[in-house]
Amino acid sequence: MARSEKKARRLVVGEETFLWSLSHTHSALGDGRYEGCRETLIIRAFQARGRLHIVFRGGPDRLVPDGFMPSGAVGTDLGRTLNLHEPGTVRAFLDLAVHQGWCADDPVVEELDGWSLFDEVITLRGV
Repeated sequence: MARSEKKARRLVVGEETFLWSLSHTHSALGDGRYEGCRETLIIRAFQARGRLHIVFRGGPDRLVPDGFMPSGAVGTDLGRTLNLHEPGTVRAFLDLAVHQGWCADDPVVEELDGWSLFDEVITLRGV
């Protein structure tokens, strides 16, 4: 049975459990076309109110799924891509966000530009 795209996945880090999901959004132009595609990796600690949104917006040299790339794939024109459906990739983004000061117990939604972390995750993942 295929897993539901809407259901959050679990990621256990030491004694902590995190839930994560992936979202794709864009703006409709009204003529059947879309613009502003973006992938958002959403992470939260289990039973915590705070959320971390790591957002990848499409643009020059920044590729996100837009009908030509598979779901969860983000990359650059240099041929470097990450799969946001892979738990190891999610863990790398989580580790970097925590290192930069994200606190899962904070009750607000924090948004980070995924591209600002992209090169470091590529290095950590050995891509």
